[in-house]
Order: sequence, then structure tokens, then C-alpha cells
Amino acid sequence: MSESTIDPNQYRLHDKDTGSADYQVALLSQRIKHLTDHLGSHRKDFSSRRGLLTLVARRRKLLDFLEKDNEERYQKIVAGLGLRR
Repeated sequence: MSESTIDPNQYRLHDKDTGSADYQVALLSQRIKHLTDHLGSHRKDFSSRRGLLTLVARRRKLLDFLEKDNEERYQKIVAGLGLRR
């Protein structure tokens, strides 16, 4: 992922959106980036590493759902967040 910060608000479908797959993937990506940076300086923090793997798996499942449900939204979020897929 790039050095820039992730703004999950741009992936909301409407003003009060908190549950769409797009928004959840953006939030998870933000948390994943934060934990990745944390683990760069705290290499032996295994509980955070386990939490990171859990978040990555949850994001993967949401992306799989989004790919099946709406290919256009899936492509937009993958390109916008710079995810390798």
C-alpha cells in the first residue's frame, strides 16, 4: 500500500453509510495499514500480528462478496485503495 493516508469517507454510498462493503473495506484497510506500521517497529508483538491476520481475512471476505455482487464497485475500491489483486 502507498504512504498516503486512507480516507474511508470517500467510499460511503450515502451520508449515513456505516455498513456497506465498500466502506467496511476502506475502514479495514486503514486499520491494516496502522497495524502494519506498528509491527514494523514492534516485531515481537504477536497478539497484534494475529489481529492483523484476522483483519486481512475479514477484508478478503468482503472483497470476494463485493466482486460477486457488483464488479464495478469492486474495481473502484481495489484501484482506489491500491490493493494488489
